[in-house]
Amino acid sequence: MHDPLTCQNVEWCELEVRHEAGKRSGAWIKFRVNCGQELVIGGYVPSTHGFDSIIVGYYRGKDLIYVARVRNGFVPASGRHLFENLRPLIISECPFINLPERHRSRWGEGLTADDMKKCIWLQPELVAQIDFLEWTESDHLRHSKLVALRDDKNPRDAVKER
Repeated sequence: MHDPLTCQNVEWCELEVRHEAGKRSGAWIKFRVNCGQELVIGGYVPSTHGFDSIIVGYYRGKDLIYVARVRNGFVPASGRHLFENLRPLIISECPFINLPERHRSRWGEGLTADDMKKCIWLQPELVAQIDFLEWTESDHLRHSKLVALRDDKNPRDAVKER
């Protein structure tokens, strides 16, 4: 079944198939269902080919809240295009109000002071559509992936959806 809080799974089965405990068959198919959220890009972690990940968050009032480093969803062409959009937005100060974090969490999504030394910060002007598995208890994303840039969206409208 689909869990509306985590958006994790949907299971499908052929009609008239009996479930047999402890046995697997091709009759049951499990689909992963992701959540989606528009988030603001506030930085990136550089690499030899441009960037390793983008750093994203949402607005709570006038404060930008960090929620994830997104490493997935980039192919070489889209990565180059995104990097071209990021370079003119470089600033010296971190735009996220809740950074640095004291430690990495269970899933490794925290951004510590040591991690921040590697980051390049950006004016929070670009909005990205991000798919993810779930929100963690520490208000981060698990298994995030870039879907698209949203040039039709105002960054200030990127607020946490539940």
